Amino acid sequence: MLDDGWDIFSGGGLRAEIAQHVHKNSGDWSTEHLFERLGAFDAADKRFGLFVEGLASSDVLPEEATQRRYVELVNGCLRPYGIELRESGSDGGYPVFSLAATRPAANRSPKNLIFASAVKPDLRFQNAVDNDVEIVTNAEKVLVYDRPIGNEGLRWRELQRWWGETNGIAIEQEAKQTLYRRLLESLPDRSPPQRLLFESYHRGFRSAVPDLPALLPEVWLHWDPKTVKERGRDALFRFRMDFLLLLPHGVRVVLEVDGKQHYADERGVADVKRYAQMASADRDLKLSGYEVFRFGGSELQGDSGAVLVKSFFEALFKRHRVAVPV
Repeated sequence: MLDDGWDIFSGGGLRAEIAQHVHKNSGDWSTEHLFERLGAFDAADKRFGLFVEGLASSDVLPEEATQRRYVELVNGCLRPYGIELRESGSDGGYPVFSLAATRPAANRSPKNLIFASAVKPDLRFQNAVDNDVEIVTNAEKVLVYDRPIGNEGLRWRELQRWWGETNGIAIEQEAKQTLYRRLLESLPDRSPPQRLLFESYHRGFRSAVPDLPALLPEVWLHWDPKTVKERGRDALFRFRMDFLLLLPHGVRVVLEVDGKQHYADERGVADVKRYAQMASADRDLKLSGYEVFRFGGSELQGDSGAVLVKSFFEALFKRHRVAVPV
């Protein structure tokens, strides 16, 4: 139910206009014009949230089926922003819907984006108070994106600008080509499927890529100065992510390409412990707010693999309302 602040229908005035142009003559006002007259576009977040919840109430929609249809339609617009309407109770036999977050609040802007390195980086805190890191040796083998990442995520355009300015490359085409080669070279030679996924993403979208999320390879998630052997049973097993995309509104998408080493031992025999470690690491990522998608290495072969990659990203971008320029 709408609170008193939204009770703009008392008396005449706007209420009479809405009755005339929305109810009696449904084609007079567009939805956008109605919301503009209601002040919805200029309302504070909390006030607009109350408005959305109020429209789902039985006072406005006196049929449960209509309520649920409204919630279904509205949630398609809300979920990309990390919220949705959920059934939270009942009132007079009708469901009550309230806004709720769909992602953990932990999806803050990344602080240390360390990527494009197949070897463990040798780093130290340059300033522990500010969380500034420094690559001590082999700096050419790792990339560290050190610029703020806003609500729009990290697009290829920003990544390329950072690369060009960091390396003194003023020509845009040269910056694009050298960055692409640098990222491609970071992929392990033993995993052709990873290379196919990376190449198919850029070939599939071609000129649209600059305005799409950057596909970051070999991203370091956990960094521990000790080895797994030294750390023992408390070691973290998910050191790197095969690929990471930082989408708008804090959405983090992890892509993993699974070869037999993910579920079998060195002899090629199924290894239940190895698989369990992988499943546990996936759960931790999801609980931390990441979306995780896995590809079987056998899927990413030849032309059919390229088609699969393109279709996957089209569906992913549609789900999160990432516009693909034509």
